[in-house]
Amino acid sequence: MTVKTDRKDARGIAQLIRMGWFRPVHCKSPGSQEIRALLVARKLLPGKLLDVEFSIRGILRGFGLKMGLVTRKGFEARVRELSAGHVMLEQVCAAMLAARAGLQTEYTKLHKALLTIVRNDHVCRRLMTAPGVGPVVAITFKTAVDDPTRIAKSKAVGALFGLTPKKYQSGETDVTGGITRVGDAMVRTALYEAANILLSRVTRFSALKRWGMDVLKRRGTKRAKVALARKIGVVLHRMWIDGTNFRWTKAERATEGAAAA
Repeated sequence: MTVKTDRKDARGIAQLIRMGWFRPVHCKSPGSQEIRALLVARKLLPGKLLDVEFSIRGILRGFGLKMGLVTRKGFEARVRELSAGHVMLEQVCAAMLAARAGLQTEYTKLHKALLTIVRNDHVCRRLMTAPGVGPVVAITFKTAVDDPTRIAKSKAVGALFGLTPKKYQSGETDVTGGITRVGDAMVRTALYEAANILLSRVTRFSALKRWGMDVLKRRGTKRAKVALARKIGVVLHRMWIDGTNFRWTKAERATEGAAAA
């Protein structure tokens, strides 16, 4: 029976490389990795902030004190109002409110740093011309792709970020399931949010929105958002490769075509 050791694993990997039985993987540039770290930290802090708020609500509820509906700005005043007169509750809530304020401050710093980077990046500014694409979506997509030339066809963006349907085939069985969910989950979430904004908030007409609305009528809201997220990813990659802004109308396309000619 073969004994598994680190030395034998290393020898096996070396043999695979020597035979060429491997597929090269893109390694992100240091700049993209730094911005990715900023995105991860920026996403983490709001989650911890909500954890603190829910904990405060739970502590107060244990004493029969209900927060009710309250805005983000009025949260602290409401907590202090409910905990007034309870020495231990005042001490606990004061500490947790201080932690909450610190999380809010640090999140604001990270968000401003992110906006500064996007403001000075010409690629992100170009991607933001597409409907539904804001600073966070643009910088998330840019840092995930890193090098647009490594993707041979723009259509492959959907598969790269897990936005294409799963397939199972065996004999006469042919099942098409949900999306694969492979690749970068942060980009997948960002593109889905962009699709949601495009369908629900963007009022200016475009062929992209009409395409999404047609899918919505045929397949429903959820499938339309996923399909539109995949489409937005393809459009963003093509804009990046071609160095062009989003074209809202056919007239803009004709003008750019004439200028190119």
